[in-house]
Amino acid sequence: MPLDALGLALGAAVLHAGWNVLLRGSRDIEAATAATLSLGLILFAPVAVATWHVHAAAWPYVAASSALETAYFFLLVGAYRLRELSVVYPVARGSAPVLVLLGSAVVLGRTVSTGEAAGVCLVAAGVLLVRGLAHGASGIAAGLAIGVTIAAYTLVDKDGVKHASPLPYLELVLVLPAVASVAYVLARRGVAPLRAQPRVRILVSSVASFAAYLLVLAALRLAPAPAVSAVRETGVVVAAVLAAVFLKERVTRVRLLGAIGVAAGVALLALS
Repeated sequence: MPLDALGLALGAAVLHAGWNVLLRGSRDIEAATAATLSLGLILFAPVAVATWHVHAAAWPYVAASSALETAYFFLLVGAYRLRELSVVYPVARGSAPVLVLLGSAVVLGRTVSTGEAAGVCLVAAGVLLVRGLAHGASGIAAGLAIGVTIAAYTLVDKDGVKHASPLPYLELVLVLPAVASVAYVLARRGVAPLRAQPRVRILVSSVASFAAYLLVLAALRLAPAPAVSAVRETGVVVAAVLAAVFLKERVTRVRLLGAIGVAAGVALLALS
């Protein structure tokens, strides 16, 4: 895996973990998600226009990725309303790279090296250990459903970003999730929940979420999707640490062992 792609994916991991901690720590997760997505679209729109390059061939990928992203955000909000971040997030992110690997090799017929396969599986195993064993089956179904959407849009974006600049592509993909989430909140509870969101918190979350996705798109231009997906999921380790510090969730020795497994998997991917 090229070092520049590795750096981009690791940066995305840290940013993604950070904004998910902010989201899970919100008093109103639905409104926070809607505000984060809509503000991000507005903030990055001028740069997207200035760097606009979207070929006609990109539109089918934009449509597919947008639908998958919408499903992803609604599943994520629903899961966070019922479960802890450290229960849902690791299952979702840990299953995604394995599913991307299977999708690349089996469905798309792309070659995956032994080192890449071993690294992806090691990252996934470590991620699940970070989740911890004491939770049993709690949150697994929700996490796997989210993982499927992550894997699907990652594979779509791998090809889609070949036909467009990353930021304009991202803006187009996230229009539907943003509009859908805002419309959902407005229809159920009106505008008050959106206005009540802490401005600084939502601003930070918006910038981090868009920047994380943008870094992933850039990395997908440089490296295979399974490797990028696996390195991005190292954010689970960051999320576990942040959840322990800010959300007061417990971090055990098993989770620390999982963190070591994730680091080893990333090292193997970097050498593959």
